[in-house]
Amino acid sequence: MNTQNAEFLKKSLLNLGFGDKLNAELDKEMATKTPEFKLGLQHEFNQKTVDYTLHFKAGDSQDMYFFNKYDATINHKDDPTKNIDQTFFINKGSGITAKEAFNLMEGRAVHKQLYNLEGQKYQAWLTLDDKNLTENGNKKIKHYHENYGYDLEKTIAGKGIKELDDPKTKEELLYSLKKGNAQQISIGGEDGEKKYFIAANPQFKTVDLYDHQMKKIKREELLHTDQKPARSLKQREQQKEDAPAKKQSRKRKLTA
Repeated sequence: MNTQNAEFLKKSLLNLGFGDKLNAELDKEMATKTPEFKLGLQHEFNQKTVDYTLHFKAGDSQDMYFFNKYDATINHKDDPTKNIDQTFFINKGSGITAKEAFNLMEGRAVHKQLYNLEGQKYQAWLTLDDKNLTENGNKKIKHYHENYGYDLEKTIAGKGIKELDDPKTKEELLYSLKKGNAQQISIGGEDGEKKYFIAANPQFKTVDLYDHQMKKIKREELLHTDQKPARSLKQREQQKEDAPAKKQSRKRKLTA
């Protein structure tokens, strides 16, 4: 068995979020020089189970093995017909992680560093395209290049999100959103603090808003739930002073 190749594959599995539970099975299959083999495991995210099937294939000399792709399935226990399937491809040990795959399949966007044909790095947001499928029924991946102009940090700035006030929590929030997570935020206002969940939406250069049950809040509903900045004490006092004057002005017009 090529131990250097095995260590590279194990490191790839770790970096892709599959952990080290498959290491023993991987060593066994590689030692027997199986031309092709599959390894499976299961993760749970947001109280949903995801089954992964990892595909390994030997090179021409059968001394080197390659981890080229994995299949992911989000299971719906009540109705298996609603299961969501998707295949993700791996390039030289890097690609979509296990958690990012779950987030993409749930309909959210993931921010990744990618490489073009010349090997140059670039940043892009990725989403799964429900309307365009490959011959095998796999959803194609949409790319929103950095030149597309979606700036997540600017998008959520000035919205009264408390997590943006502290540099550390701000960094954690942006990191989580870029991984494709729906992240909880707190917004303060006259009616007190309210909590929502948000997720990046690069296509429309905005963020999606959800309630505590992860139900999407539509734009027209958001207009009623948006928190207006609290008025200062001076503004409130000025409003009280102006109110009688306005009433007297209307009264004069009526008696004139």
